[in-house]
Amino acid sequence: MTNQWTRREFLAGVGASAIAATLPSCAINANRAPQELSEAAMSITPVIKSSELEKPNLTIGYVPVNDCAPFAIAWEKGFFRKYGLNVRLSREASWATSRDGVIFGRLDAAPVVAGAVTNARTGAEGARHAPMCAGMTIHHHGNAMTMNRAMWEAGLRPWFEYNGNLEAFGRDFRRYFEDLPSERRVWAVVLSSAIYEYFVRYVAAAAGVDPLKEFRIIIVPPPQMVTNVRIGAMEAYMVAEPWNTRAITGNEGIGFTFAQGREIWNGHPDRLLGVMQSFIDQNPKTYRALLKAMIEACRYCDENREEVAQIISARSYTGAKPKFTKPAIVGEYNYGGFDGKQRIVKSDATTMFFKMPKEVPQVANEHSTFMWRSRSLWFMTQAARWGQIKEIPKDADKLAEQAWRTDIYREVAAELGIACPAEDYKIEPAEAFIDKKAFDPSDPVGYLNSFDIRVSRSTNIYLS
Repeated sequence: MTNQWTRREFLAGVGASAIAATLPSCAINANRAPQELSEAAMSITPVIKSSELEKPNLTIGYVPVNDCAPFAIAWEKGFFRKYGLNVRLSREASWATSRDGVIFGRLDAAPVVAGAVTNARTGAEGARHAPMCAGMTIHHHGNAMTMNRAMWEAGLRPWFEYNGNLEAFGRDFRRYFEDLPSERRVWAVVLSSAIYEYFVRYVAAAAGVDPLKEFRIIIVPPPQMVTNVRIGAMEAYMVAEPWNTRAITGNEGIGFTFAQGREIWNGHPDRLLGVMQSFIDQNPKTYRALLKAMIEACRYCDENREEVAQIISARSYTGAKPKFTKPAIVGEYNYGGFDGKQRIVKSDATTMFFKMPKEVPQVANEHSTFMWRSRSLWFMTQAARWGQIKEIPKDADKLAEQAWRTDIYREVAAELGIACPAEDYKIEPAEAFIDKKAFDPSDPVGYLNSFDIRVSRSTNIYLS
């Protein structure tokens, strides 16, 4: 028996954080008194004067997951101050409020899920059309799929234990959901334009299960994931750390990690630094200063992971204990399980802030903060695959160029002495994906048509 569900039947959310009064220096808005700048930040000598910038006083959002690390570091270590920026960090309740804060002008900049920038340009799934832009990637990887204990007891295991056998996983996955009543066939993700939604659908379809018919996907803010599994509101979820590590045996004990996102697409982007086009146009010096501060913060995160895991455990940021924030940051990731076995996998690619480990497919001079415009096209193929847009826009290449500002990133990187790839588009190799299907941005139509499971096999796709 299969069931069709509307995508917005269930919405779990919490209110946006209160906005504190603007302060004369950097401050954190986290529903309590702002903190003073650290000695380390105050000791930094600015290389740009605030008076030289069009808009030195900025409000920047962040969400309480491990992704906030570069923002925390830019504030704590004085990188904002170094580039003449007086920043107020605003703790956001969800990825929707982070995105909408930028679109509606409450925030000058904020991390957004990678698909949000593309979807704002295309209006995918009824999204508000908005000229949102991104000039850099905040990080790659650092997320995972968590399944509940019932799925473990039904025979499902972490993906690496299937040794690449999608058919065997598909049998276990299908058997579990077939035995559930329709109202319990629920997955959760953080936002419909997040790569997590596409990954949940991608994995199910790769295993021969139609995600549009067999289960529904709901939207839940990251901090509510564990509780919603505990009370039985959903069977599984995909989210950024530390909300996967928190679920495993020895912590909350409500589930196990099925797969890290990097096992679905090795090298995938996660968060982008979102701003509006008007912000770039009106504040070109400020925008470039912001990119420099964030790039330096990402490099610091890469080189000081133990310290970073400790810093973001503060209540100002994730509010999670270091034992939750550390595994994905330092690369000692525990998948958990309920048989007493240790499933710790060590990898430098668990979360990538700047350097690209050798195990990740890459080209010359590639680093994690660099953005590939070709990946904007990948998001469009997935939006079309699942019916969020009727067709890939005729001006898809132009939209990618307008939204993913690799041109500005290259300018800023050159001033920092950082080399970048020469091209904006690249082929994602077959070995990078869980189903061994390569993505060639020169033929997105062929890529889309290669999938047997999608909304409609007769959907017309157009590219300029």
